[in-house]
Amino acid sequence: MKIGITCYPTYGGSGIVATELGLELANRGHEVHFISYANPIRLDHGIPRIHYHEVEVSTYPLFQYPPYCLALASRMVEVAENYDLDILHVHYAIPHSIAALLAQQMMASRRWLPFITTLHGTDITLVGLDRSYFPITKFSIEKSNGITSISEDLRRDTYGIFAIDNEIRVIHNFVNVETYQPMANRPNGKKKLMHISNFRPVKRVLDCIRILELVLRRTPAHLYMVGDGPDRQAARSLARQLGLESHLTFMGKQDHVERIFPEMHVLLMPSELESFGLAALEGMACGVPPVATCVGGVPELITSGVDGFLEPVGDIAAQADRVIQLLTDEELHQKMAEAARRTAVERFASSAIIPQYEAYYREVLENVPAASR
Repeated sequence: MKIGITCYPTYGGSGIVATELGLELANRGHEVHFISYANPIRLDHGIPRIHYHEVEVSTYPLFQYPPYCLALASRMVEVAENYDLDILHVHYAIPHSIAALLAQQMMASRRWLPFITTLHGTDITLVGLDRSYFPITKFSIEKSNGITSISEDLRRDTYGIFAIDNEIRVIHNFVNVETYQPMANRPNGKKKLMHISNFRPVKRVLDCIRILELVLRRTPAHLYMVGDGPDRQAARSLARQLGLESHLTFMGKQDHVERIFPEMHVLLMPSELESFGLAALEGMACGVPPVATCVGGVPELITSGVDGFLEPVGDIAAQADRVIQLLTDEELHQKMAEAARRTAVERFASSAIIPQYEAYYREVLENVPAASR
């Protein structure tokens, strides 16, 4: 198939999932065209059958806000025509699904161009709930030719919030378990904690600093903060205030986290909202047990006490206690690390999940309206 993929190219779960999906599809023989305003993070141009098409937005004095959605729709049509795309797959509802709908209508007189919208979480639970975007989000979902969500929890939220009749297919996030693997002989000296996110308030990065403070009262540890975003400076300030600077490293954005995860002992994911928990899955594939919050779709990934721990949002003491358990009990850590890897391999390996997307593409394409055949 020839597939157009649109996503936010920034450091966030939806863009990472979309990029990894495109790479996996290309490796399976499909031709994949990324259409976005910047090169998606983790996009490797060395892989055959991967193409990137930049969306350029002109700025005029008349435009207070550049009309990206319109430029994106025009670029989608251009790419679809020039490369004979079979389908568009957009990630994160606003504005990508509206742009895809416009592109579909612009193409209607020539041929049918179906599009699938994948819902990732905050496009429903935050942006979609905003009064300014609620009607257009609902409309974009209802007009999509196919809809997927990354968890059962997000599917329930979408039905509950928008009261739509469309079927939403759950296709969980995935990980390439050949790329993300445990380190054969992980150094067992100073224990390493890790947090990775876009440092937005919903990720509660300040909780990571406070957890570290409690952990250090009981056992040595060093926290590695991977990523960047609006709360990075606040996290730095809190660490300085608590005297933790020597126990903390801010690593910024990293393109190859598969090289970092295997060195770690525990992943911190204290999020307030999390529709799935891609970071936790990538860590688990590398044998890194997560200490996370029991929110959203996270329990669909982590079985607390088996392959990680789940605690209430904001309960820093409970989360710190779990980290201390894992850092001070070698037998428990080994058992949980093995279980985490097993979960990733047996339930969420890309080799099992990508065929679900391929089957869904075929299903949507088979439902081409008779008038367009």
